[in-house]
Amino acid sequence: MNLAIDIGNTSTKVALYEGSVVISKERIKSPDPEAIGSFIGNKTISRVIISSVSHDPSALLDFLSDQAEVIHRLTWQSHYPFRIDYETPETLGVDRLAAAAGAILHHPGSDYLVIDAGSALTLDLVAGGAFSGGSISPGLSMRFRALHEFTGRLPLLNAGKGFSFPGKSTKDAITGGVVMGLVFEINEYIRTFEERYRKLITVITGGDSEIIASLTCRKMLFHPDLVTDGLNYLLDYNA
Repeated sequence: MNLAIDIGNTSTKVALYEGSVVISKERIKSPDPEAIGSFIGNKTISRVIISSVSHDPSALLDFLSDQAEVIHRLTWQSHYPFRIDYETPETLGVDRLAAAAGAILHHPGSDYLVIDAGSALTLDLVAGGAFSGGSISPGLSMRFRALHEFTGRLPLLNAGKGFSFPGKSTKDAITGGVVMGLVFEINEYIRTFEERYRKLITVITGGDSEIIASLTCRKMLFHPDLVTDGLNYLLDYNA
């Protein structure tokens, strides 16, 4: 059984795979050995892959070394099913590379715009067999926090489930401005790249992906486990 660990900025996603099938998955607050051990329980783990864009996973690596035959920490120097055309690959978030691998796993033979709507919004282009880079901007929660923290009177809100657009109250003006501003941003990215790449497939993942996908007017494919699926794929690819 494979264990995929995606350590993000605000939480950690862990998933157990039997082959390519997810057996169990969970989002935990902190990637400490106790939490990971509780998730594993009495299951037998043969291989582990770890992606981290925040915490140093050294303690976790030590803990898992007694439980698994193979442990792979994903870096930009790992093997990928694409070449990396990025001027500073050492600064590239490996979760972006894992998501790109997940897109290839699920939709082989295309060009891809890979969207991860989490703490930050990342959009990455994989075309012609190369990871060509993309963009990083604040995600929904960061945009809401910025309006609250850099003004004197605007409240701290979240996306919620309903708002008028255009906003007929300050609450709706903030919610609609943040959410629809992000949606319009994504729509234009997709439109721009679809004009350049005729075989383009847009895939989206991340904590805010479901609400964004429901509001966009462009076609996109929703994969909630894209990063861990990509990690599991890359574990086989590197093994």
